[in-house]
Amino acid sequence: MNRAPRWYRDLPWRAAWIAIGWILVGTVVVLSQVSLPPTGPDIPQGDKLGHALAYFALAAWFSQITASRGVLLAHAAGFVMIGMALEVLQAPNPERHFEVLDMLANAAGVALGLAVGAGRRGEVLSRLLARSGRSR
Repeated sequence: MNRAPRWYRDLPWRAAWIAIGWILVGTVVVLSQVSLPPTGPDIPQGDKLGHALAYFALAAWFSQITASRGVLLAHAAGFVMIGMALEVLQAPNPERHFEVLDMLANAAGVALGLAVGAGRRGEVLSRLLARSGRSR
């Protein structure tokens, strides 16, 4: 007997959504380590918003494609740990900076992504697919 929720069993292109999620994780990892020229207005600590948004996107995305609440929480903990590890890895790079506030922004983004997405796991993506006519 399949114990996965119906929305998860019925999710079309499930493997593609999971692959896109891991591509997003890889993108966050790469962008955290490369040095890019600053863009946009110069707002003190403005990079924290970017950190929070990136990790919000990861948590919210995976909340839509993960059937098990336990697995989703494990992903969320993993995202927080990835954010911490990436900050530590930035320390030796003279063009990047280790900042505890970046770690906190990453964790806040994960928490907000879970808060927004976990209560409606699978519903948002399923509804978008249904509206676009792309569901099964």
